[in-house]
Amino acid sequence: MSALASSSHLSLPQTSALELDREHLIHPVSSWRAHEKRGATLLQSGKGAWLRDTEGHELLDAFAGLWCVNAGYGQESVVQAATEQMRKLPYATGYFHFGSEPAARLAAKLVDLAPPSLQHVYFTLSGSDAVEAAVRLIAQYNHARGQTQRRHFISLERGYHGSSFFGAGLTALPAFHRGFGLPLPEQHYIASPYAYRSAVGSDPLAIISASVAELRATVQQIGQDKVAAFFCEPVQGSGGVIVPPEGWLKAMRQACRELGILFVADEVITGFGRTGPMFACEAEGVDPDMMTMAKGLTSGYVPMGAMLMSDEIYQTIADGAPAGVPIGHGTTYSAHPVSAAVGLEVIRLYEEGGLLANGQAMAPHFARVLANLADHPLVGEARQRGLLGALELVSNKQTKARFDPALGLADRVFATGYRNGLVFRSFGDNILGFAPALCFTAEEFELMAARLRKTLDDVLDFADVRRATA
Repeated sequence: MSALASSSHLSLPQTSALELDREHLIHPVSSWRAHEKRGATLLQSGKGAWLRDTEGHELLDAFAGLWCVNAGYGQESVVQAATEQMRKLPYATGYFHFGSEPAARLAAKLVDLAPPSLQHVYFTLSGSDAVEAAVRLIAQYNHARGQTQRRHFISLERGYHGSSFFGAGLTALPAFHRGFGLPLPEQHYIASPYAYRSAVGSDPLAIISASVAELRATVQQIGQDKVAAFFCEPVQGSGGVIVPPEGWLKAMRQACRELGILFVADEVITGFGRTGPMFACEAEGVDPDMMTMAKGLTSGYVPMGAMLMSDEIYQTIADGAPAGVPIGHGTTYSAHPVSAAVGLEVIRLYEEGGLLANGQAMAPHFARVLANLADHPLVGEARQRGLLGALELVSNKQTKARFDPALGLADRVFATGYRNGLVFRSFGDNILGFAPALCFTAEEFELMAARLRKTLDDVLDFADVRRATA
């Protein structure tokens, strides 16, 4: 086990920090009352694939923070890159035609790495505002070409595209709609390519054909001249790590081209080696009109996202604006020089530091970890692509029946894993999500396998869970 830094820089006693968190800090996507009752688990340090909390509990992080710490914790060269940039130029606005060298070099690097259709970069602070930027600039694009009626967007059931206002409507998860007046009438969903629970069965060609047919039918129902774009994740993340059949992404991209609508690939989770190649689109030679990214861009060390667009979209927007009139989209921290410096160093670690190659080499180890648990009484399906995967827990393996939500199993599975020294994502419908860092070793995957099996065995020993599976 890697040694972890043990020093704490909290200036208050730990009990005070816990109380301050409970009283003042709003946590993302949480039950506020439940958090007031439970309190926070404070993390103190991290190194490689390991975390330590303030109680000294060491944890193997099989979720890379929030799908994002792809390079692992404690990469000293990243810290150094941020430190040097902070000393040299801690901030540079992108307004008024100002810029910075790190941002310019990172933009060029992303264009070099991304599919060749993407030639221009707008920097954001997260995946959510990368999606929002895409939506706003799609509107600008359609305005510039005199097609302002194209106001409708299509995405996937169980899809996730952030929690900005419009993006949360593209997201097809109830928690992001409840109480927010979403989805909007201009937001539509088609079925997820969810082989385990697909209405057309698990045959890959049938799933691909059904998705293409439903996209075509939805566009025709709305009106082909009214649809702006189709958004999708190459592998769905927060919807339960839904892995579509190979060829699905390319078929959907081709359908969008034939229908005359934009194809937007949301690679916020799947980018930067998460599924094997630098970007998931690369595996099928897909050239989107736009791409959103974040998370692995800086390995979560500092906030940054990006939205890439084709030259055709860029030129249309640029030519459609009156001479000298600005395109009214921007934020204070777009193209932040410190974030850009970090992004450049993280990408160097992926390429020259061997992390991308290691992630590819370790993917079979990860696949075996999940596949070897497919026979567990609680596991209905194991699925994976690269270092992104899931176990779907069911009460009946034959009928694929889900557990009664009244069991509150998701939180209990997570807590059991935590006690066993393992961090992963436990979704509300009892799908366990995994996204190990690209620095994971074969030995760490063996340890993950042992701790994960013990966690499932411990959960199966709960009396009410045992009864539910009888």
